[in-house]
Amino acid sequence: MKAFRLLPVIVAAVILHSCKCTGGPQLMPSISGKAGEVVVVIHKGNWESEVGSAIRGILAVDEPFLPQKEPMFTLVNIPENAFTSIFQSHRNIIIVKIIPSQGEPKIIFQENVWAAPQIVVTITGAGEDEITTLLQKERDRLSGALLMAERNRNIQNAKRYEDKSLRSVVTEEFGGSPYFPKGYSLKKRTQNFIWISYETTYTNQGVLVYRFPYRDSSDFFIDNLVSQRNEILGRNIPGPVDKSYMTTNLLIEPGLRWIRYNKRDFAELRGLWEVQNDFMGGPFVSHFFLDKENKFIIALESFVYAPRYDKRNYLRQVESLIYSFEFF
Repeated sequence: MKAFRLLPVIVAAVILHSCKCTGGPQLMPSISGKAGEVVVVIHKGNWESEVGSAIRGILAVDEPFLPQKEPMFTLVNIPENAFTSIFQSHRNIIIVKIIPSQGEPKIIFQENVWAAPQIVVTITGAGEDEITTLLQKERDRLSGALLMAERNRNIQNAKRYEDKSLRSVVTEEFGGSPYFPKGYSLKKRTQNFIWISYETTYTNQGVLVYRFPYRDSSDFFIDNLVSQRNEILGRNIPGPVDKSYMTTNLLIEPGLRWIRYNKRDFAELRGLWEVQNDFMGGPFVSHFFLDKENKFIIALESFVYAPRYDKRNYLRQVESLIYSFEFF
């Protein structure tokens, strides 16, 4: 298996914290719109030309490591004259304005302008070329801010409706835990392994917390992480038929990157899981970080099984939980 180079990626957690806020969540109406949806307020002609194409090229690209094609965001174009109070409460808003007299183009991030918890991104410039150039320069910042806003909403909901007993179970074993909203339940607990899930008739959103001994930095190479994942999940997550078990689908090679988030550095592994000797599968996201004191690597993993539905929003919901991990 070909090893991926570990690329250090800094998640811009400060983007939303540094935004100019115009109100507090407790004083504002709740947001509207579906998860993963972005209202783009822009003149119809600009939406159909290079500015609109640039926005779609940043935010409507395929979400990576899903079993079928789904866009990163679902974009809804609203012309400027139609941007009334009905749309102003939407969760994610991008406003594009061409101001011929403007000098340097600008991008401004704001929270809770008309509703909460909301993100509003205003992009202005003298013409289409200036705005398109700015969008290409700020593409990672733009997509990162919107993804962070979606993630923070999920984390806030998990904390607001938390099942504290699950956090206690995980903390007892690992010294820390994600936050779990009500509806999740303990599926399995053994030494160094916990499985917590939210299940409906046709969906399963799972969170795994496990650990294995740390030897040296090569343990964080992608081949070693996948090997450890396969060994531990093969022992602990059986499939529906005899001699079936969860493993990593290698037809689409997993991707690995380094992230710094909430004062923790961890390796993020994304890919597809499958059940050996069966036909189940879906996407997963794993976080691996070093417990230096005890010389272990702790793994936090989220996965989704939803054969009848699109997976993007289901995965973001459960992925947000492992981002919420804290030591207690």
